[in-house]
Amino acid sequence: MSANGPSVVRGMSSAKLDALVEIMFLAASADGDFSEVERAHFFHSVEALTDGRLAGEALRALLQQAKLDLEASGRTARLRAVKERLPEPGARKVALSLAVEVSAADGIIRTSERDLILETADILEIDRGVAADLVAQLSRP
Repeated sequence: MSANGPSVVRGMSSAKLDALVEIMFLAASADGDFSEVERAHFFHSVEALTDGRLAGEALRALLQQAKLDLEASGRTARLRAVKERLPEPGARKVALSLAVEVSAADGIIRTSERDLILETADILEIDRGVAADLVAQLSRP
């Protein structure tokens, strides 16, 4: 996780951390494939980001709830729910940055992932240019 390390989330409430994890899950599952390898990377990334505050069974339960919520409500509704839990623009930008990082983790941003990034930016009220800059920064070798 590039600029999004434990210091970024230090002091965040559980609801805000949960919202960041949900954004990461939405990004990880945007292409319809959340393989075991991706899942392992996802768990490691969340544990590192939260400095162990979210790990093990608690993280698995949160991920399962995010999956059920996505299936019940759809992506747009889940993004709006995340927005409600992240009222500050800075926290929303962190969420978008995490979504971009997860989407770019395999080295390729697929069309479905790009669509998620743009939809996330729109719903979180972040300029699409900022989203494009984040993608460009993470695409650099």
